[in-house]
Amino acid sequence: MISHKIVPNISVDCVVFGFDFEKLNVLLVKREMIDEKSGKALISDHTLAGYHIFDDEDLDSAAARILKGLTGLDNIFLEQFGAFGQLDRVSSPKDKMWLEYINQGFADRIVTVGYLALIDNTKVTLTLKDRDVSWFPVSMIAEMEMAFDHKFLFYRALEALQRKVKVEPIAFELLPDYFTLSQLQKLYEALLGTSFDKRNFRKKVAQMHYVIPLKKKQQGVPHKPAQFYLFSREVYEKTRKGRISFII
Repeated sequence: MISHKIVPNISVDCVVFGFDFEKLNVLLVKREMIDEKSGKALISDHTLAGYHIFDDEDLDSAAARILKGLTGLDNIFLEQFGAFGQLDRVSSPKDKMWLEYINQGFADRIVTVGYLALIDNTKVTLTLKDRDVSWFPVSMIAEMEMAFDHKFLFYRALEALQRKVKVEPIAFELLPDYFTLSQLQKLYEALLGTSFDKRNFRKKVAQMHYVIPLKKKQQGVPHKPAQFYLFSREVYEKTRKGRISFII
């Protein structure tokens, strides 16, 4: 059995986004510490998906390992959005209490590297056995209690995502292989926090030769079945000229 040594002052934190065809969600892990005598919760909040790196892996490998353990998925879209080493990252009494409670030899000064992760919800099976892992609407985060500086990291990741979806086709990472134009429109509206005129949106998509119409249609729906489309990375790479605007 291979024994991995934890690097005590370097971690990775993944802001994992998913889309359920109606709203944008983020994957969070419940953090809870119960007083053994009173049974009351001393700590009850949420964290991003993260952990310390091992001494025999690089940052990307650590992020992939963490997400594999949470979702069971390989080859998840992952991209660094920043490094965070503020002096007060673990200065709150609650966070210090937590580090003492888990007693894994972590340092008082921890630098973390933030990763933006995009996942197709339909492929996810949450697999962390000893922790409560759930999807939460992005709109709820402002009112939630979060560990360390994870709320700050979340908003930095959201800003990075909103910038990138305007110039790169990364939004398709949040959709299944086949999708309808209505689902694509709802996705962009959820990502950018706005609404689009249906006709104008479809005119814009019609110019995207890498969004390919299929002969397949929806089945078992209570309305007129919509046509399916797919995103072709190959066509995109062949036809793009410089940076393309995805602003509708």
